[in-house]
Amino acid sequence: MAAPGVAEAVAASHPAEGAEMAEAAELSRALSRLLPGLEADSKPGRRRALEALRRALEEPGPAADPTAFQGPWARLLLPRLLRCLSDPAEGCRALAVHLLGLGLRRAARPRDALPRLLPALAARLAGPEPARRPPEACEELRLALVQLLGLAVDLCGAALAPHLDDALRALRCSLLDPFAAVRRESCSCAAALAQATPDHFHMQSESLIGPLMQTISHQHWKVRVAAIEATGAVIQFGNGKSVDDVLSHFAQRLFDDVPQVRRAVASVVGGWLLRLRDRYSFFHKLIPLLLSSLSDEVPEVRQLAVSLWEDVGLQWQKENEEDLKDKLDFAPPTPPHYPPHEHRPVLGCRELVFRNLSKILPALCHDITDWVVGTRVKSAQLLPVLLLHAEDHATQHLEIVLRTLFQACTDEEAAVVHSCTRSAELVGTFVSPEVFLKLILSTLKKAPSASGLLVLASAMRGCPREALQPHLVAIATELAQAHICQASENDLYLERLLLCVQTLVSVCREDCGVGSLQLMDVLLTIVALASATGLRDKAQETMDLLARAEGVSGCQDLYRKHMGPLLERVTASHLDWTAHSPELLQFSVIITQSGPALGEALPHVMPTLRACLQPSRDPQVRLKLFSTLSTVLLRATDTIDSQGQFPSYLETVTKDILAPNLQWHAGRTAAAIRTAAVSCLWALTSSEVLSAKQIQDVQETLMPQVLTTLEEDSQMTRLISCRIINTFLKTSGSMTDPEKLIKIYPELLKRLDDVSNDVRMAAASTLVTWLQCVKGADGKSYYQSSVQYLYRELLVHLDDPERAIQDAILEVLKEGSELFPDLLVRETEAVIHKHRSATYCEQLLQHVQAVPATQ
Repeated sequence: MAAPGVAEAVAASHPAEGAEMAEAAELSRALSRLLPGLEADSKPGRRRALEALRRALEEPGPAADPTAFQGPWARLLLPRLLRCLSDPAEGCRALAVHLLGLGLRRAARPRDALPRLLPALAARLAGPEPARRPPEACEELRLALVQLLGLAVDLCGAALAPHLDDALRALRCSLLDPFAAVRRESCSCAAALAQATPDHFHMQSESLIGPLMQTISHQHWKVRVAAIEATGAVIQFGNGKSVDDVLSHFAQRLFDDVPQVRRAVASVVGGWLLRLRDRYSFFHKLIPLLLSSLSDEVPEVRQLAVSLWEDVGLQWQKENEEDLKDKLDFAPPTPPHYPPHEHRPVLGCRELVFRNLSKILPALCHDITDWVVGTRVKSAQLLPVLLLHAEDHATQHLEIVLRTLFQACTDEEAAVVHSCTRSAELVGTFVSPEVFLKLILSTLKKAPSASGLLVLASAMRGCPREALQPHLVAIATELAQAHICQASENDLYLERLLLCVQTLVSVCREDCGVGSLQLMDVLLTIVALASATGLRDKAQETMDLLARAEGVSGCQDLYRKHMGPLLERVTASHLDWTAHSPELLQFSVIITQSGPALGEALPHVMPTLRACLQPSRDPQVRLKLFSTLSTVLLRATDTIDSQGQFPSYLETVTKDILAPNLQWHAGRTAAAIRTAAVSCLWALTSSEVLSAKQIQDVQETLMPQVLTTLEEDSQMTRLISCRIINTFLKTSGSMTDPEKLIKIYPELLKRLDDVSNDVRMAAASTLVTWLQCVKGADGKSYYQSSVQYLYRELLVHLDDPERAIQDAILEVLKEGSELFPDLLVRETEAVIHKHRSATYCEQLLQHVQAVPATQ
């Protein structure tokens, strides 16, 4: 304390300084009265002293003048308050921190306190370096200490440079504090420290990177944001080489669920690209991080990334204006086929991507096939962004891009496949089709795959029509090759193959006429091999689109146009067909789908059917073809007989196709063949294509075989055979040879004992027709014994437990009663007493009496 005489002398010579010294002296006296209380043994005593100091500092008076406050603060108050930081009482420590903050704000030269303040803070926050837990146990006090450190940084700025060791030691520990608020405050403090001491900070900045990277994955999103922003400042004003240490952590934050975290990554990376001293060395590492944010799901993040990226491009463009002079002065206009709804990046952005693409692509292509789904999705989303910037420069890297797309398009994640198809579209947009087709088609030739076809379809979709048109025939021809279009029966493969055709038709439109036959061949294969009904329907719709592109009314006109070449190619190997031959399936599709065009191709179709339906051929092939033939015969006038030429092949159908396959052979397979042949014969006889004379010719040829099929194990075969015989009898009437006619009814009688009521009903109906034939024949006496036997057997069945069968048998007897009524009466009276249901016999006798005999 200055002597009064000295103070008076100074006050007289310098009034302002004298007033300050007087205030300082007064403050020193006031503090001297309060400070001894800080050494009290009791906690309440120390606390009362600290609270008194707080009131003294907060109240107006000498302490309000920074100059007057500086001396007492540095000499008296600061040392004692720093000792209070280790007070056993938590309340006292809290008050000490608060008073230190007040003192820093009041002092005229707060930097003078740093030599004593920083070591004290480091001691409370970090303690000895190996210690795992800070000496300060209270979370709130640790937060207050970090805030005090931040205050010192704000007030003292560059003056902290000599004390960086203590500040960084404290921050290294507080950045890993269990209390989230301490971590957030520490991040803010680290960022402020980096900005305040840039000239010295870079020498020690790397020591903060480890703790920051441990904090960047904290469970609280606000802490993660603070860590990202602090990392940005630490590297910006520190050692740029630390970029390599944080890239992987920043990349992980791009997958963060919280948009604010992803926004912070975009903001920091954009700032580095704009202001980092060594940014040119890190362009190839930082550009992917910023461009990844262009496809963020949150619009705000996307807009920020777009704005920052454009600023980066414009700044780089300005910095390299001499190198880009020609491109700036003679910039070509935006390509006319540039993707719609896409904004073309500025020249600087495009050049940056192009010049760094060779360094970015290898790592990106590796990540697209990573085992982590999120990594694959993000990497796949980045690829089209790069290709959009690279434009035609992508040609240099086309091989690695396509190889990656082939592999990535097999991904189970729809988002990955969607992004890859977008990339393939951009390849088609910017790369000459001559180049990308050569690579894609050669790959498909070696190893056809669904992913390869998807890449091809996507590239063609992005290609301009005028560029793709010269290659249309080559593409269609390659797709129609058996090693591609018949490579797999998998529905996904066929769907991608169909997509290629749809793309060609939609892009080239009317130009598709030159490759129409090949495209039709591919569509025919898809319809033949597809197991999903929806896929076949899509292929049919595509045929209609192709027909419209060619100017014809529908797919049936398309079949008519190409029927000859299609059948010629498909049937070339018919002697080697098996049940699994694609050509067999294609042949069946042509037969069933071509409609009226089939009637014009009978000279080609019938010899193939004849050759393939011989008993020596594969049974499965015969079953397939019989089913196909039955289908078209059911609507013969619209298909196989559209030109009225089918009857001329009737002999071939009956003698060369049906007759050999109706012959009895042992085994279930042979029985299935006979069932198929009988079904085909039924379709033929009921198609209304044949005249009565032609049906009689069929009857003469096939009746013996049909009668044998009445004994088949298959209920369906027996039922259809009864119906066929009924049709034969109705058509021939009384013109049937009596000997042949008599051979029919015993076989039908056997069917009345069939296990199937449907067969029994059909047999009864056929017997009615047989009796009608007998009534119309000459020399009925020739049939008397047969009819009498028939009466006797029918009367037995009149006692059937099934009412419907009884009614049917009664109708048969009524139909036959006109032939030999006396015989029928005698046979009926002989058994009427034995019948459980005599009512039917009485009805029959009444009917016989009412109907005059025709004998």
